[in-house]
Amino acid sequence: MARFLVRSIVSTIVTILFVSIVLFVLLDAVGSERVINRVLGVFATAEQRASFKNQLGLDEPIWIRYSDWLLGSDWRAEGYTEYDIVTAANPTTGESQWWAEVDGQLMRWRLEGEDLIALIRQEDGTTVPQTANEFWQSDGGVETFWGVDTENRVVLWQRGGGEPVYVITEAGLRQEGDGPRDYIPLRKGMVRLDPGISSETRRPVAVTLLPRLRNTLILAGLAFVFIMPLALLLGIIAGINEGKFADRFISITSLAATATPEFVTGIFLILILGIWLSVVPAVALFTSADAIFEDPTLLVLPLLTLTAVELGYIVRMTRASMVEVMGTSYIRTAIIKGMPYWRVVFRHAIRNALMAPITIMMLHVNYLVGGVVVVEAIFGYPGLGKYIYDSAIASDTNAVIAAAMVTVIIAIATRIIGDLAYTYLNPRIRYA
Repeated sequence: MARFLVRSIVSTIVTILFVSIVLFVLLDAVGSERVINRVLGVFATAEQRASFKNQLGLDEPIWIRYSDWLLGSDWRAEGYTEYDIVTAANPTTGESQWWAEVDGQLMRWRLEGEDLIALIRQEDGTTVPQTANEFWQSDGGVETFWGVDTENRVVLWQRGGGEPVYVITEAGLRQEGDGPRDYIPLRKGMVRLDPGISSETRRPVAVTLLPRLRNTLILAGLAFVFIMPLALLLGIIAGINEGKFADRFISITSLAATATPEFVTGIFLILILGIWLSVVPAVALFTSADAIFEDPTLLVLPLLTLTAVELGYIVRMTRASMVEVMGTSYIRTAIIKGMPYWRVVFRHAIRNALMAPITIMMLHVNYLVGGVVVVEAIFGYPGLGKYIYDSAIASDTNAVIAAAMVTVIIAIATRIIGDLAYTYLNPRIRYA
């Protein structure tokens, strides 16, 4: 067992790395150009596009961008500055901000005209601006300085060069004579749970992703706890009553539920329970981050939709496995020898019949967590599936990759749990 676990951990790490490389290459190649076109428009000049790519760090070789995404860019950025780069919490939002530590003080900088302004962080989180032209370093008549700006980037500022630069603002790109020449967006990396800044919200992806993941885990966890025991029970009842009314009723009902698409079931439930009867909210309208704890009825319709779709598949799989086990020779022999029927069912048949459904159940955990896009979109439920959908529509590469990696990790973890469950259901299985 120990060797199996070690081998599983190693294979898990290799799999995650491989998947992350594939996802990053595919999404970065497609998403970066879409982000530029969405922000600047298709009629932006080559100089403007080059400047914007520089500000996003997209002008670096792809292996550097992948390294920054995985391991972080702070260690690389420190090679350009003379100071340590650290994070401190924003007193208003609580989100991490990047700062340079200069003689025991945390500083950021901005350029006002030809003056370099240092923003010195105080103990209460506020900043005090101070002219800091002493930081300029002369290089052949052109003054430059590497420092941390207010957008969480390490920036190379320049004055006296005469070449125009483009600075991104809320109104678009603004051309200036002096300003930033190079950018390194700062992030801690995926291994430190910081996949970067969302190009859509301009906030850290981890801050926006974790609440969505929590919402989906709550929905998926409740669905799993409700669906799986009920599905196994109905499947066992159908299996031990093969050909009888109970078997036919359960089989036909479960097949109809599985064959009905999620959006049809969801709309039907909205019309009946949400609009006509008005017993539960028709949509999952979140007025706060903790809305599902304040009003648990928001979960009713999404949970019923998932139950209707998932229940039938597990029921039919359990029923088929139970029928097969009940027809085996050792079960027939036990019954012929006079062993009580229900003892045969509970002590021998069920345990062996559950081996196939366990595999399906573990696979369906992945669906419940990452594949509920349709259900979450119908009810406006702010979960992981809707997060992936919205991020993909907005070409938010950092958000899509991070959310996809979460689903990959969950898929691999559930596979390992399913393998371990086999050893409990069948003691003959051993992992070398």
